[in-house]
Amino acid sequence: MKVIIAAAGTAGHINPGIAIANKIKKEQPSSEIIFLGTDRGLERDLVSRAGYELKTVEAYGLSKKISIETVSKMLKTAKGIKQAKKIVKDFKPDIVIGTGGYICGSAILAANKYKVPTMLHESNAFPGKAVEMLAKKVDTILVGFKEAKSRIIKAKNVVVTGNPTKIQDLKLDNIQKNKIKKEMGLKENKPMVLVFGGSQGAKAINDAITELINKKLNNDYQIIWAPGNLQFDIVKRNIKSKLEGVKIVPYIYNMEEIMNACDLIISRSGAMTITEVSTVGKPAIFIPLPGVSQNHQEYNAKVLENVNAAKIILNKDLTAELLNNTIRDIIIDTNKAKEMGKNAKKVAISNVEDKIYEEILKLIKK
Repeated sequence: MKVIIAAAGTAGHINPGIAIANKIKKEQPSSEIIFLGTDRGLERDLVSRAGYELKTVEAYGLSKKISIETVSKMLKTAKGIKQAKKIVKDFKPDIVIGTGGYICGSAILAANKYKVPTMLHESNAFPGKAVEMLAKKVDTILVGFKEAKSRIIKAKNVVVTGNPTKIQDLKLDNIQKNKIKKEMGLKENKPMVLVFGGSQGAKAINDAITELINKKLNNDYQIIWAPGNLQFDIVKRNIKSKLEGVKIVPYIYNMEEIMNACDLIISRSGAMTITEVSTVGKPAIFIPLPGVSQNHQEYNAKVLENVNAAKIILNKDLTAELLNNTIRDIIIDTNKAKEMGKNAKKVAISNVEDKIYEEILKLIKK
């Protein structure tokens, strides 16, 4: 099987593409897979680390605002489509799969020209502009959440498969959870709250947690906190009180273990985070990133809020006091926390990679 996977920009776009590539390689080791991306996003690092070849083209989002910069980007994108067409023509793939980013438009248009089967994977509960624009031009659209299916109109075929993720439910017992807490320098039998905002960090969350710690509000729980590499030093400088029941690290390398061992998760609400939280079955407090396309992070968070598995605090409403009260409301009542975790599990979709691989085979056989 020869496959082109188009993915660019953020890890939330690229990692699903890598997961799909790995599944194909597992089932058909002789497969040839290349990635199509840009020279600006995380794909330059993540794709090479995963062991795949990356070919780059020019690709930019469309803006309604007329300016010299807009015209320049349109011309560069047009050039990128030509570049993508040449890559498709030379590589002769059996299928072209897009998992997110502006690059998907160029990849799908190039595939259409040479009548190559096409597929998109949309990880968010509210589909992005690329899916909306390309719905008629793609043979199959896979979605991470059932809520997305009804929001994609005029598509030929939409299938709910879930989002592929490396995070799995380890089914840890209390002894194993306490061992992980101890290794992190935290107390064994006290609730542990995991806080993170992605590799870049989330300033609003970091500010609220900093104030919460400085006011010593975390008497009933302890915190494992990754404020992000770029904000780690700033956070350390802003902590005025002695750290008690708090572990701050630039990055959590054993995220799967920590997610499974914690009692509550606080984070933004990207599609992959929602998927991971539901997979491990934990209660959560989401602070959606404001200003993103179609407000998709809030729609993602509502997937778990609607089944009583999470609480949402909007960025504009976030304060240390509100966050602390919400944390305590969940973790002090252990039955409530467990029930929320069980509800989160109901959203999880199993055998995601198998479902995606099955749809790929169906499309190629057509």
